[in-house]
Amino acid sequence: MQINKRTMIAVVITAVITALLFSYQLPYYVYKPGSAEALDPVIEVEGGYASSGDMHLVTIRGGQATIVQWALAQIRPYYELMPLEQVRPEGVSEEEYFHAQLQMMESSQEAAQVVAYEEAGKDIDIQYEGVYVMQVMEGMPATDRLQSGDRIIEVDGQEVKESTDLIDYVEEKEAGESVSLLIEREDGTLTREVELAPFPDDEERVGIGISLVTDRSVEVDPNVTVESGDIGGPSAGLMFSLEIYDQLIEKDLTDGRQIAGTGEINYEGEVGRIGGIDKKVVAADNEGASIFFAPNEEGAEESNYEVAKQTAEEIGTDMEIVPVTSFEDAVTYLEKN
Repeated sequence: MQINKRTMIAVVITAVITALLFSYQLPYYVYKPGSAEALDPVIEVEGGYASSGDMHLVTIRGGQATIVQWALAQIRPYYELMPLEQVRPEGVSEEEYFHAQLQMMESSQEAAQVVAYEEAGKDIDIQYEGVYVMQVMEGMPATDRLQSGDRIIEVDGQEVKESTDLIDYVEEKEAGESVSLLIEREDGTLTREVELAPFPDDEERVGIGISLVTDRSVEVDPNVTVESGDIGGPSAGLMFSLEIYDQLIEKDLTDGRQIAGTGEINYEGEVGRIGGIDKKVVAADNEGASIFFAPNEEGAEESNYEVAKQTAEEIGTDMEIVPVTSFEDAVTYLEKN
């Protein structure tokens, strides 16, 4: 009986320790290579053309680290730990952070549609409805004045159609000055006076302490549907635009190839820097991609392209790493090669 009791205590202690190791969350985020999913099942252009190859959306897996995940990140290549406050600002909940990531994904999809449809010469209509507040930074002037979900219609009486309208206007002002914002919240309209202050991590810049997403409605013909599920962030923009364009035109851009890549895209088709590109190269190689597009950042040192090229050499892949600064760069490469 004594042995059974000791055994039971040992089992309980082991179970508790195991549970702690796998469930107790540390103040770190861990990022690691994710997947490289084919976009053909994700994006469907009505009456679109089929392709013999695939465009791939490349992802990173991430989340708040448990003790086990923290330990694995110390020994496994291409695992990265980041302090929680660098990923999710203080005062922003996990739910708010996830919602913001989905909003960025939605904005990325819209930009991809605009770029692809304009390049293909198809019908597209864009209506601007102002900008949404995604997050409010703790300790900045907007903390007690604005909240996530507010729609900003005007700043000092001037119409705000997209986020750059507000950002450019505020950047011309100095700390201590105020702006008057006309906002929509739920079913009402209200005005908020908000003072400008330096950002804690960059005192040379001033602002009110919010992150924004432009509220646009985009109508296209033929219709396109995108089912990206719970994947968030803006970094799939380039590959979304390539997949949509490939379905819109008769010529098969893939030519039977498995094509991956990453990069945020704006409405002018410019490709911007993203984070964690080394992990995305690993994920694309694991999926068997032969081409990987990486933001070139105008040839800057430590650009996404340079990091991607170095990672490709480290893992010994035959995948071609291609630098791009625009959507047209990627299209031109695929057409010529």
